Amino acid sequence: MKKFTGFPEGSKLSPTAFPSLFFSDLLPMIDDLAELKVVLFSFWALSQKEGRFRYLRREEYDNPILYEGLKAAKPKAKAETTLEHALAYAVERGTLLCTTVLVAGDEVELFFVNTTLGRAAISQIQSGEWQAGFNGSPIEILPERPNIYRLFEANVGLLTPMVADALKDAEKDYPIEWIEDAIRQASENNKRSWRYVYSILKRWEKEGRDRGSEQFDEQDGKRYITGKYADFIEH
Repeated sequence: MKKFTGFPEGSKLSPTAFPSLFFSDLLPMIDDLAELKVVLFSFWALSQKEGRFRYLRREEYDNPILYEGLKAAKPKAKAETTLEHALAYAVERGTLLCTTVLVAGDEVELFFVNTTLGRAAISQIQSGEWQAGFNGSPIEILPERPNIYRLFEANVGLLTPMVADALKDAEKDYPIEWIEDAIRQASENNKRSWRYVYSILKRWEKEGRDRGSEQFDEQDGKRYITGKYADFIEH
């Protein structure tokens, strides 16, 4: 048995953060030593990354230090085989999330920790919200688009129950990009009311989306409002 000489003092110590649930919920579940080592390596390697959405490429697991640990866990098996099994176990257990992307004609396998950001990243990738990366990163995941309810509150005003219902109905009638752009245009024009946002949408529906950059009078916009929200929506 090799003996560990202890952790050094000073700058050589750089901590790696683990969520408390790792120890209380996940650790008792892991019954394979190789899987545990791969999971620990994942947290450590991801802590070296930068950016909001962090991931590891499959080839980043081909690490000599990790291979040494996997050989100790399964001395009779090839480290490469042990790694494949350990990654599969971690994904099956739900500790890691895995997806593939096609970059420059090559299929790239990416691994994320199963956190809120990891799940959001997988969703963004699967919906095509990514672009080619740079500086050794195969892809750059685009920022999450805020939903229209948060966007309305951030740019227009209080989200009342009536406005929330109106937004829900608008989602059925208009592309989400139209609603987002109408909210932003209302904010830019300093017309912070649902009536104005809805007027923009109705005008685009009637006269064409290409008029989107024009400013118009809110009173004139009322002629576009029809239906159950016409009489009472002011916000």
